[in-house]
Amino acid sequence: MKLNYLQLCNFRQFYNKTPQIKFASGERNTTVIYGNNGAGKTTILNAFTWVLYERFTSAFASPELLVNQRAITEANLEQAVECWVELQFEHDRKLYQIKRKCYANKISDIEVKYTPTKLFMLVAGDDGRWYTPLEAAEDIIERILPASLHQYFFFDGERIDSFFRHNQEYSIAEDTKELLGVKILDRAIEHLKKAKRTLQEELQELGDARTKELVSRQIKLEQDIESLKQELKDNITKVQQLEQHKLHLSRQLLDVSGADKIQQLKTKLVSQQKNLKKDLIQSKIKLKKILSQTSHTVFLDNISDRFITLLQNLRDRGQLSSGVKQEFIQQLLDRQSCICGSTLIPETNTYNNVKSWLKKVELKNIEESAIRLETQVTKIEFQTSDFWQQLDQQQAEINHQYLEINRLEAEINSANKQLKTYPNRDIQQLQQQIEQIEAEIKNLILEQGVNQQQQSDRAEQLHQLIKQITQHKLTENKQQIAQRRISAAQESIIRLNEVRTLLEKQFRLALEQKVQEIFSFISFTPYTPKLSNNYELTLVQNIAGVEVPVAASTGENQILSLSFIGGIIDRVRQWSQQNTLVGYDSSTFPIVMDSPFGSLDQIYRQQVAKAIPELANQLIILATKTQWRGEVQTETKSRIGQEYVLTYYSPKTDCKPDWLDLEQQNYSLVRHSLNNFEYTEIVTIKYQCKS
Repeated sequence: MKLNYLQLCNFRQFYNKTPQIKFASGERNTTVIYGNNGAGKTTILNAFTWVLYERFTSAFASPELLVNQRAITEANLEQAVECWVELQFEHDRKLYQIKRKCYANKISDIEVKYTPTKLFMLVAGDDGRWYTPLEAAEDIIERILPASLHQYFFFDGERIDSFFRHNQEYSIAEDTKELLGVKILDRAIEHLKKAKRTLQEELQELGDARTKELVSRQIKLEQDIESLKQELKDNITKVQQLEQHKLHLSRQLLDVSGADKIQQLKTKLVSQQKNLKKDLIQSKIKLKKILSQTSHTVFLDNISDRFITLLQNLRDRGQLSSGVKQEFIQQLLDRQSCICGSTLIPETNTYNNVKSWLKKVELKNIEESAIRLETQVTKIEFQTSDFWQQLDQQQAEINHQYLEINRLEAEINSANKQLKTYPNRDIQQLQQQIEQIEAEIKNLILEQGVNQQQQSDRAEQLHQLIKQITQHKLTENKQQIAQRRISAAQESIIRLNEVRTLLEKQFRLALEQKVQEIFSFISFTPYTPKLSNNYELTLVQNIAGVEVPVAASTGENQILSLSFIGGIIDRVRQWSQQNTLVGYDSSTFPIVMDSPFGSLDQIYRQQVAKAIPELANQLIILATKTQWRGEVQTETKSRIGQEYVLTYYSPKTDCKPDWLDLEQQNYSLVRHSLNNFEYTEIVTIKYQCKS
């Protein structure tokens, strides 16, 4: 999971819609958000857990009061105030956008009614359109990063030591098994057990379908499909009109001196990007074709060797002979004349001797078939090698196309920025109009994807209805098929149990080793973390060859927790690249930490600051300026890619202003509110150049 941006609207301290908080990745993988206590750091941490899981950390007070109080106060009676958090992220080269919403309905000046929350998800297709996923949004999130594991990736640093001081409150063993994939095997076993019972129930004859009701639903679905088709047609027409308007504005830019070269370059880049996206779609189609047509050959090596060995054994034993044909022997018998000149009279010894050769050459046809099959089998080895070569080549081509698309997108954004900031006011206005049209076109195209998805859903529902209407017969061999399925389910349960035991043991030992490495790097104590069979983590000290348990301090527990999280991420990253059984096929993981250095002394703060950017592919730190100063700032500076400041506006008339000094620039942390409301603004820190 790679986090792209987070945006809030009327969520606790944050009034109205905030700017997008974009997250760093790559070499500079650290995003830092500075803010004083009470400014909204914990709110941002809980924005992640709320939009993903509708959960909150223990430090998040009054979680039922999510909607910004200023927005509620300013609303008219009976007016609903919208509150939402939007998160965009990538996973397995798919782009996801999720938004969780709720509303506060202002009944009176003293009464506010809150609505239940709703989660929405869109997935970007290769054609650049947003689509509603076929699965429930909650199921997709659960598969990418399950709710039971969120505390390891979104956590309050000041309370992180509680993972192991109060491990009875956290099922560490079960959570770790979830990451490993063992819990997936457990669920598979339970599902197989349920399937066995279901197969028995299916032996009972099903009742007739309610035909009239089904036909009525069929008519309704057909009407819905036609209505959706008309909406899509209208949408396409509107997109075409906007494209024409955009083209007209682009031509105006070409006519303006100074902007013509930039616009020409942008037009060229956009054209190249469109062509690349088309090529990418074709490359993926070609990859699917390669997999569907020739991937089976990689499983045939052992079978091919066994077949060749079997043929050779038959030949060695003389059971597949090569020689005269049956047709030749039969011709001699029909002519009653042997090749030696003897007369072949039926029922004589000479005739019977020649006739006996018919049985000896009966296997000739089999031999010829075997030779033809042997020729085909010897080609499999070359087909397998060719398959891997084609697969590698096609995947390399797709990766190259992704890189080129990203490069072109960056250059297009750069051209847009030049036009928006051009000294000529007319050029700026033309570019702003073009961007507004592009945004509207993008939304319409996304709506096209949703429309097409709805059409597809209704078409599938219609197909199922027609099947129910026309289907009246049960399969005659249903009982026999069910029994075979029951046997297969039982065999699968046995094998999955064996795999689970082996997988868990290997992963636990690898995890313990990594936790020990990280703890040893951060801590100066001679203690060693130990991971039991139940995934219980403790500290021990080796005294005269005997491992003695150690009562860890708060700081040591905090380091132990960070080591455990880092160990999990590192081992699952490696495990997911090497083992297809692990449930998480993505090897990228983010960490969002609120106040991670609060209770640590100077040496531990320095060591943790060195270690945490290495723990995850993305690191998002929420900290006060005092937590960040000194050794933490020094050790982390080279890894920072994005920085933000939370400016808190206090309604108190005597509030003391505060600020943060970064790169010889002052950023307000606390300011007086001129409208008597308490709220927080998100300010992006921008530098001219970052080396």
